[in-house]
Amino acid sequence: MKQGEITEQRFLRRTGLRMNDFALLQRVPFLTGLKAAETYELLADATVREHSRGTLLFAREEPADRFFIILDGWVKLSRETRDGHESVIGLFSRGESFAEAAMFESETFPVDGTAIETTRLLTIPAGSFRRRLSERPELMFKLMGSMSKHMRGLVRQIEQLTARTSAQRLAGFLASLARNAEPPVRLHLPVDKVLIAGRLGMQPETFSRALARLRRHGVHVDGHDVAIDDLHHLRQLAEGEER
Repeated sequence: MKQGEITEQRFLRRTGLRMNDFALLQRVPFLTGLKAAETYELLADATVREHSRGTLLFAREEPADRFFIILDGWVKLSRETRDGHESVIGLFSRGESFAEAAMFESETFPVDGTAIETTRLLTIPAGSFRRRLSERPELMFKLMGSMSKHMRGLVRQIEQLTARTSAQRLAGFLASLARNAEPPVRLHLPVDKVLIAGRLGMQPETFSRALARLRRHGVHVDGHDVAIDDLHHLRQLAEGEER
């Protein structure tokens, strides 16, 4: 081992990450092109923090000196409109990163960030992250390649989203929450339906109609509790293979 090299165990102790968290990090878009040792190096100054529901993670106009990866939970990005109403800009969950603009510019956050349920975050200081990239230009190119690939993937997702019905979009969202759950599948929606509707690009009334359509496909909703009779069938519906 080279002097100063960070081992997995040292990295986990230093950051507060769990063993199974690292597998999640390797699927985060801007890290997917990196080797494990390179990830240890880039995230050496990151720390895990748990936040209770309703915690304001950062406020609009606050210096953007950090960014985040969600290990567990949900985060809402929003801003207040001129008439005093809240406008939800984004909704993020496990395995997603947000506020990455702080990597490249030390200005201010353009929105508020709030934990909307108990949430574990990996908080990454932007300054040390940029410094480590400047010391290892090859890592910068790898990161740029990963982000470019992710951007192309997002464009494809947007194209697919516009081609899918509201019921298919909702089916995909519920299937992603279920992951590899064993039947019978029981879920608890982690956030308000209005927020989910916004994430899926639909109005609340459209969301309600989509829920109604899914009943005939074995999806039963009672408040925030969801029962799915056949997860495989739901995934087929989300992909447009079943109608």
